[in-house]
Amino acid sequence: MLLLENALIVSNDRRRRVFRGSVRIEDGHIAKTGRNLRPLRGETRVDLSGQVLIPGFVQTHVHLCQTLFRNLADDLQLLDWLRLRIWPFEAAHTEKSLRASARLGIAELLAGGTTTVLDMGTVRHTSSLFEAAEEMGIRAFIGKCLMDHPESPRALRESTRAALDENLELISRWHGAAQGRLRYAQAPRFALSCTTQLLESVRDISRDLNLLVHTHSSENREEIKAVRRLHGCNNVEFFERIGLAGPRLVLAHCIWLSPQEVRILSRTGTKVSHCPSSNLKLASGIAPVPRLRGAGVCVSLGADGAPCNNNLDMFQEMRLASLVQKPEHGPESMRAQEVFEMATLEGARALGMEKEIGSIEPGKKADLVALDLLRPESLADPEKPGEVISSIVYSCSPGNVTHTWVDGRLVCRRGEPRGASRREIVREALAERRKLLRRV
Repeated sequence: MLLLENALIVSNDRRRRVFRGSVRIEDGHIAKTGRNLRPLRGETRVDLSGQVLIPGFVQTHVHLCQTLFRNLADDLQLLDWLRLRIWPFEAAHTEKSLRASARLGIAELLAGGTTTVLDMGTVRHTSSLFEAAEEMGIRAFIGKCLMDHPESPRALRESTRAALDENLELISRWHGAAQGRLRYAQAPRFALSCTTQLLESVRDISRDLNLLVHTHSSENREEIKAVRRLHGCNNVEFFERIGLAGPRLVLAHCIWLSPQEVRILSRTGTKVSHCPSSNLKLASGIAPVPRLRGAGVCVSLGADGAPCNNNLDMFQEMRLASLVQKPEHGPESMRAQEVFEMATLEGARALGMEKEIGSIEPGKKADLVALDLLRPESLADPEKPGEVISSIVYSCSPGNVTHTWVDGRLVCRRGEPRGASRREIVREALAERRKLLRRV
């Protein structure tokens, strides 16, 4: 058993309580919260005096396979970025380089308070991603990237049958692994890289096995024009036409949406992952988040990939998600509390885990993060909950994170992953990147 004592707890419960107290953890779950919990015999105690305890962040769109490409694909728009940089780099991955990329990304995510990710891999070596996640302790939904369309790059293109066969093999091996901490999410790259036959098979597998589907949609105007030429309609309309839209579908980006597409998202319960840093860096645009949320669409947050961001920092995504909307929608739009919920509870809802993670309540998994706000750049009065939430969203950075727990297990302490050396992870990544670039 573990007792986290004397913290200022941002519960994110239905009443959005912020209170000073303790959290008792048993068997990886939150057993009890309260203001005056007495230690039990044999219980490990962690004193969090002066710190804030929050639910772990949930990022619903990342690419761990791309972390190795950080700072190698700047100043390009989406389709050129893919064609000239990302696809050649992904095709050059080996099992070893992909594992190094994943470990680098997971180390950064845990150090920044992210405890759960929805990750899209590349076409090959997907087990390397799962192995890294299993080793480092993050909660992850991961999927092999599916690309079978004749117009997909040859180095990444697979036959429909081969792609689906490996997809099913990976589901069998990894879905529910590590006591349920690892799950499989099917990951067709986007409408332009997948045949309708493949997408319909993904739909059927998702329905039969109750699996998430994770793909890109409506990110770039040229992409949308190409989808219209190929399918005669917009992305979301196409996904509805083939029966893929629904509560198990998570769409990254959704910047350029027609009013009809917003209605489809709302009616079908399809989820959206908003990636503001990536959307700005690739000059893709600004997603209509207030309009989507006003229509009842679940919108969560993700950093996307390191080469289009160039970091995996949820604090930065929260800040930008709020600020980019204010010039058009006014200073009261996208308030700090709303954005904090997008980074936690809404992410949990997107993954179908809102009853398990996203808030600090008895019965939920102990995915928790401790923050030190007693720093010049993030000072907030702990007696004023509004100040604390504002500090988290607008002022904090990964440097404020002191502890990260997943399933009640400490997985990172002041930037150092448990059971691994941050320096060793970086050295390994740099060596593998140099080898990869020689293969391109």
